[in-house]
Amino acid sequence: MPRFRLSTTRTTLLALALTAICGPGLVSAEPETIQSLEVHASPRGGVVARATLHLTAPPAMVQAVLTDYERWPELFVGGMRVVRVERYPGRAVTDLYLTHILMPGERRLLCENRELPDGLVTTLLGGDFKRYARTWKVGSDGTASGTKAEFELEVEVDTVAPDWLVARVLKQELETHFRALKSKTDERARLTIGH
Repeated sequence: MPRFRLSTTRTTLLALALTAICGPGLVSAEPETIQSLEVHASPRGGVVARATLHLTAPPAMVQAVLTDYERWPELFVGGMRVVRVERYPGRAVTDLYLTHILMPGERRLLCENRELPDGLVTTLLGGDFKRYARTWKVGSDGTASGTKAEFELEVEVDTVAPDWLVARVLKQELETHFRALKSKTDERARLTIGH
C-alpha cells in the first residue's frame, strides 16, 4: 500500500499552521506585564509588532538587560548564537545567528544597536534578513521603581511561510520574550537590592 508523503516544505507549513492555531504550549506573560500587543502583516511585506509593557524594575535596570548583548539568547525562543559584539561609545554592533522553524538553516542578523538614554534602537546592517528595525523606549511608569516600556519591530525574512502565519507565531514568541525580559529585570533588581 503506498504511503502518503509530504514534502519538507509542506510539512513545515503544516507544523507552523498547527502551532499558530493551537499555540506553542508556552505560558504567556502575566496580563499586567503586557498592557498591549499588536502583531500584523505589513502591506510592504514582512511583519510589524508594537507593544506596551509594565515592568516592576526601574528603567535603568531594564536598559541594562536590553543592552546585555552577550545574554540575549536567554531572552528569546529558539536558537540564537551571539558570534560577536563590538562595543563603541553609545552603540554596539551585534552579529547573531538564528535558527527558527520559519527559517530553514541558520540565518545571520548583523545589526547596529544605538543606546539612547531612554531606550535602544536596532537597525539592520547585513545578513539574511530583508528588513529588521527594532525600537525600545523605556521610562518611569510614574511609580518609584516601575518602567513603562514601548516596543516596536519591523521584520521581514526570506521564508516560504505567509506573513499572516509569521505574525501569528511572532506574537506568541513575543509574549514569551516579554516574560523572559520581566524575569531578568526582576532578578537584577533583587540582586541589586540584596547587595
